[in-house]
Amino acid sequence: MGAFVPPGPSGRRALRYWAQMLHDPLATYGALRREYGDAVRLPLGGKRSFFMLSRPEHAEHVLVQHQDRYVKAFTYRPLKAFLGDGLLTSEGVVWQRHRRLVQPVFSHRHVQSFAPAIVAAARRRAAQWTPGAGVDVAAEMRTLTMDVTGRVLFGTDLAGDAEPVGRAVSRLQGATVFASMMPGFVSPQRVRSMACRVVPGVARAAETLESLVTRIIDERIAAPHPEPTDLLDLLVAAGQDEQPLRRDEIQNEVMTLVLAGHETTANALTWALTLLSRYPAARDRLAAEVEEVLGDRDPDASDVDALPWTQAVVSETMRLYPPAWAMGRHARADFRLGEFLLPAKTTVLMSQFITHRDARFFPDPLRFDPERFTPEAKARRSKLTYFPFGAGMRQCIGESFAWMESVLLLTTLAQKWKLRLVPGHPVEPEPLITLRPKFGMRMQLEAREQASRS
Repeated sequence: MGAFVPPGPSGRRALRYWAQMLHDPLATYGALRREYGDAVRLPLGGKRSFFMLSRPEHAEHVLVQHQDRYVKAFTYRPLKAFLGDGLLTSEGVVWQRHRRLVQPVFSHRHVQSFAPAIVAAARRRAAQWTPGAGVDVAAEMRTLTMDVTGRVLFGTDLAGDAEPVGRAVSRLQGATVFASMMPGFVSPQRVRSMACRVVPGVARAAETLESLVTRIIDERIAAPHPEPTDLLDLLVAAGQDEQPLRRDEIQNEVMTLVLAGHETTANALTWALTLLSRYPAARDRLAAEVEEVLGDRDPDASDVDALPWTQAVVSETMRLYPPAWAMGRHARADFRLGEFLLPAKTTVLMSQFITHRDARFFPDPLRFDPERFTPEAKARRSKLTYFPFGAGMRQCIGESFAWMESVLLLTTLAQKWKLRLVPGHPVEPEPLITLRPKFGMRMQLEAREQASRS
């Protein structure tokens, strides 16, 4: 049987799709899949093409089965321009060494030790809320997860930095569309320089983040811990038995983990609270589960497995609103994908947002239904119909931390508060580096009657 290049638009039609992609990538990706199928070719100019792949077996082929044949795509270039060669953007021996250094912090045993700090952060945040008040939950969750990230990974208080960091991240994410459309031969350094000149506020945003990271590292170097206790200790002490990390390498990893460690979880929690407000039966069931399992005591790591409905709520939230909404890879050589032959230097994109909302895998896909994540329902689905953290060797290193953090934070907030979406507030995802709520998320605070303790 012969092999064919996937179908797709050409000429002016392709240009129209690219214009639409810049304006609304989620809708455009969906429209291309409906018109052309699960594998779509979109020309980039010359002999280069961009292929959008939508089936789970496509993701498994690229991310797992043949992962050594692919590197990060040009879509990661804006991240490299501002984050440097951290775990998210590096390749080869640099990535392997840094992953080996960071991995111990995210071991199961170590992650479980974070639980008390996670719960304490949620208690501090909730103690500042007032019954009947309105809040932007997106901003509140960024402050909360920034507090957690600072304390458990870097041993410092970053809650007060959440607002300026949130503004800076918004600016940088807004620059990603500009940066990703620049020609492939342009270096990350040149991308950064041009973005800082062309996109308003980007230079100041980069300076804000770099100043924060410099402060974190300088404080630890000035007052080192006697024994390694957190991620920053491991990075600073790296190389006692081999070549040490350079200062810029430490800077890149801290920058990456400050941003990735708080932004994605904050988004997931914001979407979860929004969906629970829209589906009160699911919210009431979560509250009942929390009351039954915990009563008035604080949750701990050992409680996570005893909260299956809360876990299912988090899972279903990340099905509908995966914090990382797409993943791109660049093919090193020609490869065959089912009936299709794709050439070397092809850029492929797999979108969790599109696959997670496919009715073939998730009937009535736009409905929020945590029952999809019972053990029985999960066992019936094939691999990579659901992959919010990616897959293969580049799967998110902080996945187990993110799961536990999300469940504990949601549980702790649910013990004392019920949040209601303000009527008429627009709920729209904005697909930048992460899937943020475009207009924030205004919600009203209501104290739970049973939450009597302070």
